Amino acid sequence: MSSTGGGWAQLRQQARALETQTETLFHTFSQYASMTNIPTKPSEEEQRTESQLQDVLEKREATVSQLNRLLDSESAVSASAVRQNNLVRHRELLQDHRRELSRLKSTIIDARNKANLLSNVRSDIDAYRSSNPGAAEAEYMLDERRRIDNSHTMADSVLSQAYAVNENFGLQRETLASINRRIVGAASQVPGINSLIGRIGAKKRRDGIILGSFIAFCFLMLLWFR
Repeated sequence: MSSTGGGWAQLRQQARALETQTETLFHTFSQYASMTNIPTKPSEEEQRTESQLQDVLEKREATVSQLNRLLDSESAVSASAVRQNNLVRHRELLQDHRRELSRLKSTIIDARNKANLLSNVRSDIDAYRSSNPGAAEAEYMLDERRRIDNSHTMADSVLSQAYAVNENFGLQRETLASINRRIVGAASQVPGINSLIGRIGAKKRRDGIILGSFIAFCFLMLLWFR
């Protein structure tokens, strides 16, 4: 029992160390899957990291198999539920990492295929332009014409918006003038309203004169006692 327990503990420690190594390698390998400008050919570091991932997954597979055989060799009484759960966990984590590696490889392959296709298209365009300088110049002139047309379209759009705003302002001025005329017309029809408005205006002017005189007096007093 003690030798079996020691072997189990050693294999579990080895499995955990391999799992930690796998996570570190995944961190490096996943960076290639998230590159925006992936190289058309895999670098030596990428190939080395993928190879190391394959090797460590194979080692983990062998370790899980050894744990399984060790657990099967124990009696039903001595085989604890904890060890069975540990074995299930190691096996499920190994399967998850295998699926993750397959997913990352597919992502990298798809990105590299797109990069190769784009590179081939650019190479074909460059070769065509090199062999047909006249066509390249004509294409350049067409691009310039498209840019000028786009600029004109944008300018026309801005001018149309400005004309619409100006027209809207004119309508608002006419509306306010019409409202003002109606108010003046209505006020003129009310008896005594004009004289009331005149008295209000005269009172405002008188108050303004008084306030201005008081301010001037205070200012002169400050100058006198300074």
